[in-house]
Amino acid sequence: MYKLFKPALSIILPACLLTISACNNSNTKSTTNMTDSLEAKIPPASAFQKTIDGKKTDLYILKNSKGMEVAITNFGGRVVSILVPDKNGKLTDVVEGFDSVEGYKNAPGPYYGAIIGRYGNRIAKGKFPLEGKEYSLFINNAPNTLHGGKVGFDSKVWDAKQIDSTTLELTYLSKDMEEGYPGNLQAKVVYTLTNDNGLKIDYTATTDKTTIVNLTNHTYFNLNGANGGTILNHKAQIFADTYTPIDPTSIPTGIIAPVKGTPFDFTQPAVIGSRINDKDEQLTNGKGYDHNFVLTKPSLDTPVATVVGDKSDIEMQIFTQEPGLQFYTGNFMKGDNAMKYGAKDNYRTAFAMETEHFPDSPNEPKFPSVVLKPGQVYKTTTEYKFSIAK
Repeated sequence: MYKLFKPALSIILPACLLTISACNNSNTKSTTNMTDSLEAKIPPASAFQKTIDGKKTDLYILKNSKGMEVAITNFGGRVVSILVPDKNGKLTDVVEGFDSVEGYKNAPGPYYGAIIGRYGNRIAKGKFPLEGKEYSLFINNAPNTLHGGKVGFDSKVWDAKQIDSTTLELTYLSKDMEEGYPGNLQAKVVYTLTNDNGLKIDYTATTDKTTIVNLTNHTYFNLNGANGGTILNHKAQIFADTYTPIDPTSIPTGIIAPVKGTPFDFTQPAVIGSRINDKDEQLTNGKGYDHNFVLTKPSLDTPVATVVGDKSDIEMQIFTQEPGLQFYTGNFMKGDNAMKYGAKDNYRTAFAMETEHFPDSPNEPKFPSVVLKPGQVYKTTTEYKFSIAK
């Protein structure tokens, strides 16, 4: 079912991960929405026009005919802002992030809005076997490797080409043995803003040596607006009958377990915070939701997940070709960072829905393969589509 690579074919390999710990607060009372008092706007481009590792960074703006705007920087391929109308028609920035490239570069939690690679999510103990050889990676999330390693794709300056007002192409060459991964991997990510208010992300990659690859995007969303307070009153639905339980280090146990009868059952719409503090081993292991859901039917035509902001009524639908969706509820956010609009990245004030292959797949033969060989093309698409809930 999940045969993802074929020689000489453009294969559908679906795509799209965290930050740091905090004081637990089960209170789900709403706080003031950013858009009640502050105008949603794109940060100034000048704050992103710097030089990092000898390469120029910038901010690229996509606009569609409906008035939706998206800002992306080529530092880490990060989604900086997404401006969409709320139920009253007021533009709302639904992305938690920074208003300068220095903010992203210096943040202790480096993944805000970023393209994640070469391998999104965790690899157990920083080791994996491939074609009879064991490869070792940098341990940056002890005892495991997270989101590519010490310096992942999130911290690279990508080559950028704005195709038109709605399309941005980013490319990056990850050299052989960068962060311990074999093969020169040529990666391309294309962001496209559609006229039905969708942000489509097309990922492709090729290699000259057998390698592993699992690309994703780690945008932090708050559908009440950046600085919109807790996301625990958002309502989520995930079309997944099973998920992959984790051990205390957040590595999958290898079991694919049913969600029915557990706090992980989002097959019907549920308030995110309604069960997040239940006495449950898996919620304890993840410090909340930080788990991979096994999607029932990956699709670009039918949503695999939907989230609705409780105050804005902004609805985000997710479409993907990936077999998994990592749902993360900001459990490691702790207010260390000064964000856009004068906000702090406080505990559980944003969530991520990262479309991808399963965590630790290189060490779990039963999971969908993440191996890419020379002559094959890694190809996958994910789309985040915005509207007003009916």
